[in-house]
Amino acid sequence: MKFFIYLLSLLIIVGIGISIWIYYPEYQIKEMKKHSVEAANNDSSKVSYISYFRRLKSPEIYHLALGDSVIRGVGSQQNKDLVFQFSNKLGAQIHKKIEYKNEGINGVTSSELDKIVQEGHFDPEIKKADIITINVGGNDVLRLAKKQNFNNLFQTFDQVQTSFSNNLLEITMRIKKLNPKATIVYLELYNPLPQDNKMYTLADKLLPRWNLKIYQVANQIPASIVVETPKVISGEKPQNLSTDGIHPSSEGYTAITDQIIFQFKHQYRKESA
Repeated sequence: MKFFIYLLSLLIIVGIGISIWIYYPEYQIKEMKKHSVEAANNDSSKVSYISYFRRLKSPEIYHLALGDSVIRGVGSQQNKDLVFQFSNKLGAQIHKKIEYKNEGINGVTSSELDKIVQEGHFDPEIKKADIITINVGGNDVLRLAKKQNFNNLFQTFDQVQTSFSNNLLEITMRIKKLNPKATIVYLELYNPLPQDNKMYTLADKLLPRWNLKIYQVANQIPASIVVETPKVISGEKPQNLSTDGIHPSSEGYTAITDQIIFQFKHQYRKESA
């Protein structure tokens, strides 16, 4: 009887631990968003990102985009990729010309992008950029998934996630060292799997843990914003996914663009202390 009670207690503790591991990141992200909005509402000196760029004296804004195939625009038609659409829509909103440079690299991981950035390959563009959009990490996850080693999935996921977080922070610190005034736009990762896929539920629960790391990096950086990409890109919105079932379609890139513009209008730009 004592053994049964011990076993039951152990199972309950393990169950609680797993629940916290899976669900607590969602709560943390929500709290970060809520506190950011509350702080902005209590500060009359804050301005939205749209207002900030509209007020800049410069007649031209430079937008640099770094990252993987989503930045490159895989899955879109010509002139329907994210960088092109966002640059043009933002320009129309602030009534200024937007010059942009798309440095997306198909298949790049966060460690590979970090190495390229640290070696100074993008230094000239970083130094003159007003906005730097970053999307990376998807290939880190894909390479993890391809290993198919589910026996220690959670441990391996944590290791890859920690590496990603460190890489993203290093990329960000390099950017801020070269250009402290640049606004950094991070994109959350999204789950493209359809709901009937056997891995959908697991991916949907792991995703907030990954995206939390992006928010934690952004939370350390003045003038940074995290785009809620999963609101518009998921397996539940097949029209926003390309035929490969992974990358956004042209419509998907339009949806992400609209989400960025929405957040630029409704979120306040945090300055350095």
